[in-house]
Amino acid sequence: MKIKRRDFLKGAAGCGVLAAVGQPTFAKAEIKERLPGALGFLYDSTLCIGCQACMVGCKKANDMPVESSDLLPIWENPIDLSAKTLNIIKKYENGTGTNKDQETDGFAYVKRQCMHCADPGCVSACPVSAMRKNPDTGVVTYNKDACIGCRYCQVACPFNIPKFEWDSAFPQIVKCQLCSHLLVKGEIPGCCSSCPTGATVFGPTNELLAEAKRRQQMDPGKYYDFPISSLDSGKTFSREAASYVPQIYGENEVGGTQVIMLAGIPFSKLGLPDLPEKSYAATAENIQHTLYKGMIVPIIALAGLFYFVNRSQNDKD
Repeated sequence: MKIKRRDFLKGAAGCGVLAAVGQPTFAKAEIKERLPGALGFLYDSTLCIGCQACMVGCKKANDMPVESSDLLPIWENPIDLSAKTLNIIKKYENGTGTNKDQETDGFAYVKRQCMHCADPGCVSACPVSAMRKNPDTGVVTYNKDACIGCRYCQVACPFNIPKFEWDSAFPQIVKCQLCSHLLVKGEIPGCCSSCPTGATVFGPTNELLAEAKRRQQMDPGKYYDFPISSLDSGKTFSREAASYVPQIYGENEVGGTQVIMLAGIPFSKLGLPDLPEKSYAATAENIQHTLYKGMIVPIIALAGLFYFVNRSQNDKD
């Protein structure tokens, strides 16, 4: 079908009239914040000794198989998060790697798992509500029975967390669900209960943020008590406070997360992405609400298409 420039301009003008009649206004998506009862954990890289006990605790709590990068899979040795590993400890190392929590000639550990965003992109992108955010705890969970395997959640996650079971005949999406099956029984996540140094502590997110800010006010080199397992466990671990970078990762990133982190070196060095404060889910929903409010844009596009088809048919006749 050949369209003349004059016909195109007429069609564009017609579309312009329709647009003027029903000009779409910018419809803002609802801003989602942390729920009052949001639960999560605080990971303090300066307290982490890289023992990987949290990885073992996670495997046991979620009945996950052993994953090894060796030819003989005898030892647990995963390279990254996968459909068999929900939680992993990674190491940053520079130069001689002799000084802990120092950017130059030092090393540091980082824990990676689902961040349980206040406004999760995976939940927003999922077309069948297989990804859900618990209305009470804010924990992001996965319903395998609703999943259609589109993997939109993988694309939408700014932290690259959800994984797909590529080697399964009936694949599912796999991610940390903060041991929700334990929370309903009054227990805490396996990674928190197994951490011997208090590097990972469970609790309400607002209290975890307060604890993180308390630690940032500590004098480096002085001894302080740090809670173990959970904020209300009553168990503490005494050690010297480190020098923290002036950032609480997860406090504001993409609208805030329920897993928050402290570290002695920049988070970018630990492999964590530099993200805006506004969530990608809110940005995407704003665009969608604008384009489809009142179905104005689709109607304009359809009207233009009808015009050109009708014009072409008239020319042919």
